[in-house]
Amino acid sequence: MQLFIDTEKACDEKAALEIVNQIESKPDTILGLATGSTPIGMYQRLVKKYQDGEIHFNHVRTFNLDEYVGLPKDHPCSYYYFMQENLFKAVDLDPEASSLPDGTAADPEKECLEYEKKLEAAGGIDLQVLGIGRNGHIGFNEPGTPFNAVTHVVPLTQSTIDANSRFFDNADQVPRRALSMGIKTIMHARKILLIAKGEDKADAVQKALQGPITPNVPASVLQLHPNVTVILDHAAAGKLKMQ
Repeated sequence: MQLFIDTEKACDEKAALEIVNQIESKPDTILGLATGSTPIGMYQRLVKKYQDGEIHFNHVRTFNLDEYVGLPKDHPCSYYYFMQENLFKAVDLDPEASSLPDGTAADPEKECLEYEKKLEAAGGIDLQVLGIGRNGHIGFNEPGTPFNAVTHVVPLTQSTIDANSRFFDNADQVPRRALSMGIKTIMHARKILLIAKGEDKADAVQKALQGPITPNVPASVLQLHPNVTVILDHAAAGKLKMQ
């Protein structure tokens, strides 16, 4: 596991460079992408690098980690909308090359099965970007999720609903379920990039990286992955025990 700790801006640049290096080494890379506030700075830098001619996405395929159940694609809080606004429409990614779970599918369980099959047929993820929740979740895999879970329907915990309510007018508008890649799906990625920022993530980061490996802290499973890069700002790294 490689660990990088610096300022927030330096973390965004480091994360973007990890993506650039991956695409340069394998232009037809399959990227696993995350949403939320954490990766926005990384996406902004990737757009700038594309505009400057440093990177192209025309051979890249993407699979997103998750999506809310019940939100249409044009809803400002849907992850489809987030990805369009923060990356996809600003770069040369083929619209047909981006995949997200369909939160409006009539049969969410079937949608999860189809999404898992589509990912497997593509050959799996080369580089998976992850954030981490305050309770240690990755994707929408909440505490207690079995490590062998594949893409599935997830009932969101109250802590996750509360954390995500900042993106909605109020907590009552936050969907109560999501579709998410499972922990097993995430762990099959050939490389993982975990990004965390802010003091409110410090507890989860310490437990994930230095605590016992347990489903109670889903991100702790990353200790078992052979190729993980962790990028933290100083606040998120504040409770790590440095040797």
